[in-house]
Amino acid sequence: MNDDKIIRKILESSKTIALVGASPRPHRASHQVMGYLIAKGYRVIPVNPTEVGASILGQPVRASLSEIDEPIDMVDIFRNSVDAGDAVDDAIAVHAKSIWMQLGVVNEPAAERAHAAGMDVVMDRCPALEIPRLNL
Repeated sequence: MNDDKIIRKILESSKTIALVGASPRPHRASHQVMGYLIAKGYRVIPVNPTEVGASILGQPVRASLSEIDEPIDMVDIFRNSVDAGDAVDDAIAVHAKSIWMQLGVVNEPAAERAHAAGMDVVMDRCPALEIPRLNL
């Protein structure tokens, strides 16, 4: 699952990332990772139902993945491991191409559901650490 080949494939092929659990607070990891991904040229759409109507790093916040009206390449999940399952199910429902669960986020049953739906999955990793590690 956390094979470098899969990680590289996701990071190189993704253009649009939905970041579930995006925070407007600059000290939060989700905010920092979102800024990093934007700086690397990705289109990042923040998803956080408690922040709808606001914007994070200049991007309007969506309440859910189903409110995004364009194809999603990667769903980057900043939720606890249990809640990540709901985000994975939502990602499957909108036909996202891949799932990325952040550091500390592991949900094997959700990962299996995503695999069964044909999605690539990474767990317990951070793209802001993997991009420089893989020289992308």
